[in-house]
Amino acid sequence: MTAFFLFDVREVTDPDKLGAYRAGVLATVTAHGGRYRILGGPAEVLEGSGFMETPVLIEFPDRAAAERWYGSDLYRPLRDLRQAGAACRAMLIEGCDERPAALAG
Repeated sequence: MTAFFLFDVREVTDPDKLGAYRAGVLATVTAHGGRYRILGGPAEVLEGSGFMETPVLIEFPDRAAAERWYGSDLYRPLRDLRQAGAACRAMLIEGCDERPAALAG
């Protein structure tokens, strides 16, 4: 079952550090079977009051692959750069089967 990392880049505090992060992160994502599904772009709130500043969604084949990426020696120094260069929120979300049991009827 797929898994997703959802990041919300709330504020860039050090553009140089975030630039170094951006220069190296794609190679670490693809090395773990991941791919970017959303990388910023226009968004519109249709319900509720929450808003994401800059959403980033990365898809992995499964939760184990996503966790291996996030904790990997390849990504760790880049993660430190991102955390030092931007205020972000991050969530790991498991995908669902084509027909989720909760919606079966």
